[in-house]
Amino acid sequence: MFQIYLMGVIYTILGIVHFTNTRFYRPLMPKFLPAHDLLIYLSGGAEILLGIGILFPQTRVFSLWGLIAMLIVFLIVHVNMLFPSNGLGISIPKTFKTSLIQTQGCGF
Repeated sequence: MFQIYLMGVIYTILGIVHFTNTRFYRPLMPKFLPAHDLLIYLSGGAEILLGIGILFPQTRVFSLWGLIAMLIVFLIVHVNMLFPSNGLGISIPKTFKTSLIQTQGCGF
């Protein structure tokens, strides 16, 4: 049970970071998506709400499914990192490792 609470706290903190350090996330955004700042704020808000939702048994299942859906959508960002034209220079192994770390909390 400790892991569930830890996961909730981590997602909540990372959601807050979307608001306090937006410039970190900007280069990661795919160029074909519009309104980067808005999408960063929305994803941060979702992480905060879902992270808090994990902490309560009444909303835990819904929140976990929400996080799974969110992580699937975030795969767009990780695939985008692989293209040299994005200027990030992130290797395939590093991107794969990052994706694996993000999905560990979902039991994949």
